[in-house]
Amino acid sequence: MKINYCDALVIGGGLAGLRAAVAAQKKGLSTTVLSLVPVKRSHSAAAQGGMQASLGNSKMSDGDNEDLHFADTVKGSDWGCDQVVARMFVHTAPKAIRELASWGVPWSRVKAGTREAVINAKKTTITEDEDRHGLITSRDFGGTKKWRTCYTADATGHTMLFGVANEALKHNVDIRDRKEALSIIHEGGRCYGAVVRDLITGELEAYVAKGTCIATGGYGRVFKQTTNAVICEGTGAAIALETGIATLGNMEAVQFHPTPIVPSGILLTEGCRGDGGILRDVDGHRFMPDYEPEKKELASRDVVSRRMIEHIRNGKGVPSPYGYHVWLDISILGREHIERNLRDVQEICMIFNGIDPADEGRKGWAPVLPMQHYSMGGIRTKPTGESQNLAGLFACGEAACWDMHGFNRLGGNSVSETVVAGMIIGNYFADYCLANDVNIPTATVQKFLDKQDKYLDEILAYNGNEDIFKIKNRMQNLMDEKVGIFRDGVNLEAAVNELEDLLKKTKQINVKSKERAGNPELEEAYRVPRMLKVALCVAKGALQRTESRGAHYREDYLKRDDANWLNRTLTSWPDENQTTPTVSYEPLDIMTMELPPAFRGYGAKGMIIEHPDSEKRQAIVDEVTEKMQAEGKDRHEIQDALMPFSLPMNYREKNERAGDL
Repeated sequence: MKINYCDALVIGGGLAGLRAAVAAQKKGLSTTVLSLVPVKRSHSAAAQGGMQASLGNSKMSDGDNEDLHFADTVKGSDWGCDQVVARMFVHTAPKAIRELASWGVPWSRVKAGTREAVINAKKTTITEDEDRHGLITSRDFGGTKKWRTCYTADATGHTMLFGVANEALKHNVDIRDRKEALSIIHEGGRCYGAVVRDLITGELEAYVAKGTCIATGGYGRVFKQTTNAVICEGTGAAIALETGIATLGNMEAVQFHPTPIVPSGILLTEGCRGDGGILRDVDGHRFMPDYEPEKKELASRDVVSRRMIEHIRNGKGVPSPYGYHVWLDISILGREHIERNLRDVQEICMIFNGIDPADEGRKGWAPVLPMQHYSMGGIRTKPTGESQNLAGLFACGEAACWDMHGFNRLGGNSVSETVVAGMIIGNYFADYCLANDVNIPTATVQKFLDKQDKYLDEILAYNGNEDIFKIKNRMQNLMDEKVGIFRDGVNLEAAVNELEDLLKKTKQINVKSKERAGNPELEEAYRVPRMLKVALCVAKGALQRTESRGAHYREDYLKRDDANWLNRTLTSWPDENQTTPTVSYEPLDIMTMELPPAFRGYGAKGMIIEHPDSEKRQAIVDEVTEKMQAEGKDRHEIQDALMPFSLPMNYREKNERAGDL
């Protein structure tokens, strides 16, 4: 038995995991990061468009602050988020972006003087003030009142990941790649680490720690058409689920991005539309103003994705060998802008489609179609990032349901969440590790190792006639077909039933090679059952939620139902022999909200079944606000009176801006 001991164990080597590891290491803890791949190849590198933070530096972001970012985030979530967490996030984001700048991230900067930008498909002149020259600039993104998304051209995730990874190396964080967590070690309601498989040797080993933080990203690969990397299979959520103790939150909340390129599914950043690009149909017509006359292409992602599919259903899609799509036109931005700010997009279009998007007219239009992009759901945590049920287990980033996104995430809020959650949760995680000792018997660790060792032997001994690769393909196609952008009860019920059947079939396979190392079929044989459990959480949660909220859109229940469904879905797997998850719910308390539920601003009014507490809470909010304003209180004092929140370190201090605080 091989046991590795450390103070703090982080599973996942992307932005969230590395930033949490830095927080732990800086507090004097021996910190180990485990990653499937070399950390600078983590999926965080794929983020293109930018990171939201209310700096208010550029002309188009002038006057921005935490209050506006908070309101955009809550409305974007369709009132499904935890508003306390949203406040924690928006307050820390400006500090995070400046910290990243000090770590070497080369943010694009304000240049004084006049420049041309495309706004609403028209060239507009913007004049930047001399005193803002050199400050971090920002671009427009969907669902925001101000231009708030800070960027490094269209390679933001790449530069951020290198900056944070280098900082982790600087502080001597122990980073070990090609390691895969197979199960969580726990006893007496507390987590003590994980059983891990070395992907090179096939050897099993235990990592025992005072605290464990999961930051393994999303579960996009349970779908066929996804922008996610092949490693995004929901591993972290699955092993938490398999403890039978930890719960997952809002797994049915799955975001579909409007502009992956067809057919590869590689993402063309929202920065394309944020910078002024437009969507066109088979006739070359710009159709989004017909559906969303105010926000057009910059409505929230869930709205734009649905409108695109709706337009295709109306007969306006472009036929291709891969099905129907629409066009993304960024040629109107001009070659100079594209080759400076959207270089990766241009390269993707050229390599994968033979298109130069800077070419004018149809020649440069890129074929796009909505595909799965982001997982709002994940391991359900407290605002500190710790599991509600399993002490010592923390989660941050896309692997977590912290829950600042609710049922739809704003563009730029995810890459921002990774480092912000890494800062906040990383400090709470470190404090937990400092306050607790490892007191688990070696025999218990051995028990968990033996269980996984036995499981791998069982898989190799299966003698059925099913093919694990075919099971995986069917799962992915099924999720696309029946649990996609548009959902209904009939298809969701069929999906749950077939996914359950596929899960049973994973024990009827035959792994051809009996080797424990260097055996891809063996790896699929233990990964796919976990992916199916995640997929079942998504499908069953979607089936039981009989309303439309954010990215969860039911064609048989078109209204957002605050009266009955203003709650968070919790899924668990308490018995390892059960074949579908157990679903329960956690209510959201309107009477503690700073921003009570209201009309989101998209589509027709009257599509909400209102909760009676919304009007009551709004009256209280208005009364408190008016009274304190009359007393001369500032916005910070008013906010604190309406919904107090706390933060670790000095993160609660006010943010400084070039202008009014």
